[in-house]
This record gives sequence, structure tokens and C-alpha cells, in this order.
Amino acid sequence: MTHKILTLTAVAAVGGLAFAAPALAQRDQIRIVGSSTVYPFTTAVAEQFGKTGGGKTPVVESTGTGGGMKLFCAGVGPAHPDLTNASRAIKSGEFSDCQKNGVKDVVEVKVGIDGLTLAHAKAGSAIKLTLAQVFLALAEKVPGADGALVANPNKNWSDIDKSLPNIKIEVLGPPPTSGTRDSFHELFMEVGAASIPAMKDLQKKDAKAFDAAWKSLRKDGAYVEAGENDNVIVQKLEANKNAFGIFGFSFLDENTAKLVGVSIDGVEPTYDTISSAKYKGARPLFVYVKKQHVGVIPGIEKFVAEYVSAKAMSKDGYLARKGLVALPKAEAEAIAKNAVAMKSLTEADVK
Repeated sequence: MTHKILTLTAVAAVGGLAFAAPALAQRDQIRIVGSSTVYPFTTAVAEQFGKTGGGKTPVVESTGTGGGMKLFCAGVGPAHPDLTNASRAIKSGEFSDCQKNGVKDVVEVKVGIDGLTLAHAKAGSAIKLTLAQVFLALAEKVPGADGALVANPNKNWSDIDKSLPNIKIEVLGPPPTSGTRDSFHELFMEVGAASIPAMKDLQKKDAKAFDAAWKSLRKDGAYVEAGENDNVIVQKLEANKNAFGIFGFSFLDENTAKLVGVSIDGVEPTYDTISSAKYKGARPLFVYVKKQHVGVIPGIEKFVAEYVSAKAMSKDGYLARKGLVALPKAEAEAIAKNAVAMKSLTEADVK
């Protein structure tokens, strides 16, 4: 959708920058950007919102979590999105950018739980991995024989452990702008590194060197940046049975006829293992709302109410049928209450 460039009149308002309602009235459709992982869930809510007469069906774009935050925090007004999806919590730097650009009132809505998974084509070799093995496969530097960090020498999975398949290490995953990439570093690479004795010693001696190690992925072809579109990764895995892909659980769940999830530390990624937190790749998913657009861009409050409703977010809701793992009932009810009240984040809420 293209919009005429508008001149906004800034006025003082409690909680931050406000803008002229007549100008915003020229956009009567909610615009949402952000995470490719959250995209299918928000799209389902948007379609339901349009069908039930809440307003025009919102426009939802998949830009990646980092890209969505940049667009969301760039300012207030019709040129800027109203909500952004995120597969991780907002970062302190992003929250600061919002504040600097006049986006003073940001509402955080945790919408459910996802499981970050490794998967391969059904025709591929069956494999079970530990987080330590994932780190040793994909880190740019790993401990050598004397414990010092060296350039990763592991070419095949069997180089890490003889019990693993003798096939080339090739993992397709998201770029640095993706929240899924951030989650992969924190849930897989950091935890995997900390479980290796030599890396644990490094953590005690030099925390910065330890952090640099788990934050750095290989650039020699073992890790392949495959973009923000998870469907493209599915297609590439079908074409290469020895490759692995990094996905949110919903994409694995949607493609069970084509893909197999990898067991991590003895636990397979399933709805129940993610819900119970037995699966170590579990992570929360979020939607962020620009409160200053509420009451000006039509339907935002109704859209949020639909998103946090039991018919959408509960274990029996339509988002669960899309692969979203529901939050515990009491937590979901508390989140829904705050979301409907449009309770804004404070600096103290953001890590």
C-alpha cells in the first residue's frame, strides 16, 4: 500500500509524542511487520479479525524481528507500522530507539511459546544431538587439544563424535536480523558452549572471549544464511537430504510429511515437551503494539483483544491448531488483562 507523504503536527501529550488525527484518518487499515516465526499466527488473527467485522483485514509483512523493530521504532504516524511481531523480547537498545523517535508507549504482549528446532528431510540420516555437539558443529572457534580456541576443524558430523553420521555439516538458518537467529545463539550455542569443560573454564577466566565464541557462527559453508523465509529452507532441505534447517516449531509441525525434528539432549521437539519446558529450545513469542496509534488507526484495540482471547490463544484455540504452544491459563489471563488495558512497558521492564 502506498501513502501520500503527510505533514504531521506534533502536539504535547501524556506519555509521549502525539500526532494529528485528521492526517492519520487517511490510513484505515492496521499495518504489522516483524518476525517470520510469529507471522503465521498474526496472519491467522488478522484473517479472523477481518471475517468477524472488527475492521479491514490488517496487512501483515514478514520482515524478521530485527527489521520489524527498526521499522516499528522509527517513529509515530501513518508511515510507520502499528504493531510488530517478535520471536524474542525487545532489546534495551531497541526500546531506547523507540523512545528517541517519539514512540513513547510500547505495549508488550506475550502470545505463546515456540520451540526452536533443528530438522532434516525425511529421507535424511536420523540423528540425535546434544547442545554441546551443536556448538562444536557451528561455532567459528572451538577448543583444541590443549583447550585453547582454534578455527573449527570439524567438517563432518562424525568428526565431532564417531557415533554421528559421516556426512558434511551443513545447517541452513536465518540471518543476523532474525529473532530466530538470536534465540539460536542464546538457547543452543551459549548453553552448548557452557556444557563443554574447556569452554566453562574459559567463561570463568575470560567472559568476553566466551561470549564472543558462542556468538560467532562459521563462515566456511557449514552454516548457510538462508534468509527470513522458512518455506525456502523447507524446499532446500527436500533438495538436500543431508542438510539441516533451523525453524520455529510451527513450521516443523506444518511440514511433518516432509521433515523430521532432531532430538536435542534426549528430548524431541513436540507440543507437550515445549509446553512443559522439557525441550530446551522453548522460547516465548511476542507482539508489540504502538499505543499512540490506538484510537487513531481504526481497530487496533479490537485486534489486540482478538489476539489475546481464549478462542485464539488457549490450548484449544485456533492458534494452537497453527502450531503455537499455549501459555499456562493463569499467565495467559494476566497477559490478556494487561493487553486489553494497553499497559505500556517501562525502561525497568526491558533487559
